[in-house]
Amino acid sequence: MSRMCGRVIQRSPPDLLGLRIVDGLDDRDNRWSNVPPRYNGAPAQDLWIIRKNPATGERSLDLLRWGLIPHFCTDKPKPPPINAAAETLATKTFPPETRPFFADAYAKRRCIMPIDGFFEWKAVKGEKIRQPFAIAMKDGAPFGLAGLWENWKDPASGAWLRTFCIVTTRANALVRPIHSRMPVILAPRDYERWLADEDDPRELLRPYPAEPMTMWPVSTRVNSYKNDDESLIAPALEADATAPPDGNSA
Repeated sequence: MSRMCGRVIQRSPPDLLGLRIVDGLDDRDNRWSNVPPRYNGAPAQDLWIIRKNPATGERSLDLLRWGLIPHFCTDKPKPPPINAAAETLATKTFPPETRPFFADAYAKRRCIMPIDGFFEWKAVKGEKIRQPFAIAMKDGAPFGLAGLWENWKDPASGAWLRTFCIVTTRANALVRPIHSRMPVILAPRDYERWLADEDDPRELLRPYPAEPMTMWPVSTRVNSYKNDDESLIAPALEADATAPPDGNSA
């Protein structure tokens, strides 16, 4: 089973996905047309992230690896964290590292993950398999999750790896019946501030209002990252939780 907020939907064309979130994106490497849609984007995959260059102010839509590895790490965390709790961004550590794991990225390297939706799982009484739900906006519009990104150099190969994680907060009234937490969804008016140079925009790290959002049960096929097709977001009966997923769950 995936970890909390461990699957996302990026099905809109990359240019539309990014431009619906922020204006003025730079298509630096012409990869936008070469990447297929993701209906089940998972940790350890390269997914679309919006960043801002602090020197030039240029915004870019780039593919980064999901699972944060801070620049100061001597080795990859196992596994790299895909989420960072808003309440402990300045203090959380992961052994063997002793310095705060997310603090540098929070202060200097914030990003936005543009998505069409995300998945969460609900425990079903008497069943071993949890029921997955898709969560999105009622109007179907893409929206932006608060994220952090890092550059890490592999000491063995010398190769650079750009990674990211999603910031999480308390669940709103929609999500609370199935999980106590949810990703930080940024209001459109807050996109620029999240990407700006402010050290601690703490008040943005709050639950998003439930009213504009919707949620529906989907097939347990989403449990396996190997399944990545449009049928995963089709509404399903909650009784579908009794059916085994295809492939290996992750």
